[in-house]
Amino acid sequence: MFDKILDSKIWGRLFKGYGILFLGFLYLPLGLIFVYSFNANSINMAVWTEFTFDWYLTIFGGAGTQDALDAAFTELPERIFEVVKHSVIVALSASTVSTVIGTATAIALQRYNFVGKRFYQALLVLPMIVPDIVLGIALLIFFVGAGFKLSLLTIIIGHTTFLSSYVFVVVSARLAGMDTSLEQASADLGAGPITTFRRVTLPQIMPGVIGGFLLAFIISLDDVVITYFIAGVGSQTLPLFILAMMRRGLRPQINALAVLLLLFSFAVAAVGLYLRSRKT
Repeated sequence: MFDKILDSKIWGRLFKGYGILFLGFLYLPLGLIFVYSFNANSINMAVWTEFTFDWYLTIFGGAGTQDALDAAFTELPERIFEVVKHSVIVALSASTVSTVIGTATAIALQRYNFVGKRFYQALLVLPMIVPDIVLGIALLIFFVGAGFKLSLLTIIIGHTTFLSSYVFVVVSARLAGMDTSLEQASADLGAGPITTFRRVTLPQIMPGVIGGFLLAFIISLDDVVITYFIAGVGSQTLPLFILAMMRRGLRPQINALAVLLLLFSFAVAAVGLYLRSRKT
């Protein structure tokens, strides 16, 4: 009896079944959004009627059915272009700054010992643990108290505060497995710290830097909760725009926007994996 229970084949099948159920639970809703983004039924999106591209056409300003071009969505392409521009500006700015901060911090903590190092490491990981709503409220109180006008700048600063932690973790993992003998050899041959970093250290940790940047970019692009608290008038991002659309009722254009955002996220992740494979 116990031999059957401890049989590795049985456990292998159980874990395989669990993996299939987990992936199905995770990706089935995404698959349904993709399928129903082509559903022509604009009244009850859960009931399939016929295949259509109308909802994608309205997003890009094309001509669809009369239902698709109702008065509530005649300005949809212009608004989407504006909020997408805001999202890209915020994501690029915040991920770039956080990559610089996170990489420099990871190198400093990996290479040097100082008083309070453990405590400082814990503080760096804290933004990843704190609930988004708590962090969003704290940032809002800080910006209002400091006299900042809520705008794209406050979103960039707010995103940088927690994205730096993600970059720090990714780059630290890369530094932990890096051979420091090359850096020592470079110093022995007369290279200065900047030259050693540029010619030896940076090329070795570049996969981690790229991975941290792309991770920060995607998180910033998709963030809703924190952005909701620190976005001002005229600084709406794409996730906030989708949330505002949902408050007016579920529309088929929401499915199309969600699919496009999802495909873009997958494309960025694929580029990151490709670049990482070429660097290693």
